[in-house]
Formats: sequence, structure tokens, C-alpha cells
Amino acid sequence: MHTYAIGDIHGHLDLLQAAHQRIERDMALHGAAPIVHVGDLVDRGPDSAGVVEYLRSGIENGQNWIVLKGNHDRLLSRFLDDPAWHDPGLKPEHSYMHPKIGGGATLASYGVANAADRPLAPVHAEAVAAVPQSHRDFLASRPVSFRRGECFFCHAGVRPTRELEAQAEQDLIWIRKDFLDFTDSFGPLIVHGHTAIAQATSYGNRLNTDSSAAYGGPLSAVVIEGRDAFLLTDEGRKPIPAEPHPPA
Repeated sequence: MHTYAIGDIHGHLDLLQAAHQRIERDMALHGAAPIVHVGDLVDRGPDSAGVVEYLRSGIENGQNWIVLKGNHDRLLSRFLDDPAWHDPGLKPEHSYMHPKIGGGATLASYGVANAADRPLAPVHAEAVAAVPQSHRDFLASRPVSFRRGECFFCHAGVRPTRELEAQAEQDLIWIRKDFLDFTDSFGPLIVHGHTAIAQATSYGNRLNTDSSAAYGGPLSAVVIEGRDAFLLTDEGRKPIPAEPHPPA
């Protein structure tokens, strides 16, 4: 049994479609399997609207795709619901419109121009009018985890002191400290994103698929067989060996 996973997309539709093409070539050799997208569909990149529609319509048309909720996906959903809401995972000085978060780029992809540079009230009103209800429903209804075989998929990670079945959404989409430092087994291999690194990397107990597409890096597509992970390249599968954990 094998499962595919794609890291944080952040509005890069072209990279997402190329990742799917690499997966399709691998499926032709090894058989069909689910594709898990670990979240952060939106923000920072140029075409968040296109990414959401591509994934939403693909699932609607029967693709075996699992799309998990990332912290940025929840930020967009909650901004549209209530622009005054502040996610507890954000620093106090940050908001959805802060340049480091990238909400302005997402709203631009829906036709709301210069959102980060204008008063919040009209920007919010334009955003509510511009984002299709089908996109809002899709983002709000994303699951926060998925388990298959020897893998547990989520966006950010898990809290080691809790059973996997009892994880809180806040941890599943935001956690770094405590999770990244944990070197013992979680039981299943945790396949996640959220923490941007140079390339998809396995640490034995977890596999980080976020290869920094949000910052000009590649978008990684991987395949996992048991606990063995392979990066999908234009030349085929490349093994991802387990590396030592980075120092805390």
C-alpha cells in the first residue's frame, strides 16, 4: 500500500499541477492511491483562488484527493466570517492582512486589489462579495487529519502527550515547539508541512513535506510505502533517507 502527499502549496497553482503530473506518472507504474494535500492552500503565492477551485472541483469530480486544513486556510475562512477575529496562533502584532501572512495576495487572486494597504471594512466587504460560497464551504469543511496504513497526515504536527485520536485542531494546524523537538516514536509516521525547510526531509518519526514553495522553493510530492518515503522527481522516485533530528 502506498500513499501520495503534497506539501504546503501557498497559492502556486502551476507548481501544484506539476506535482500532480509527477504523481500521475508514478501511478502509471505503481498503481493508483490517494493523494493527501497537507494544507496551506492559500496566501503568499499568486493564485490562491485557482488552487482552491482546482482542488475543490477535482474532488467534486471524483478525484481521490484528501485536502487537509492548514493554519492559513483557517485564517482566510475566519477572516471572511469576522475580520476582527484574531487567531491564537498568530503573534499579537500580526493580522491576516500583515505582509508576513500574505492574505493580501490571496484576496488579490479573487480580484480584491491592494487589500493590505486599504481600510479593513471595505476590504472585507469586497472579499465577502468576491470569494465564492463554494470556496468558503470547501475551506471551512476541510478535515484536520487523515490516517492511512502506517501514516498519520496533518498540517503542522501533533502534541506528543496526547493520543492521536484526541489531538486538538489548534495543535494540528499550528504546533512547532514540542512536536519538532520530539525524537521518540509517535506510533505512525507523522506526515506534515507547516515548517518551511529546503527539501522534504524524514526524521524517522516524522516526514516534513514543506519545501518552501511559499518562499520560492519547490513544491514537494512524495510517496510513502509503509514508512519508506520517496521524493517524486521528473526522473522518477528518489529515496528520502531518515536524517538526525535538528538540534533544539
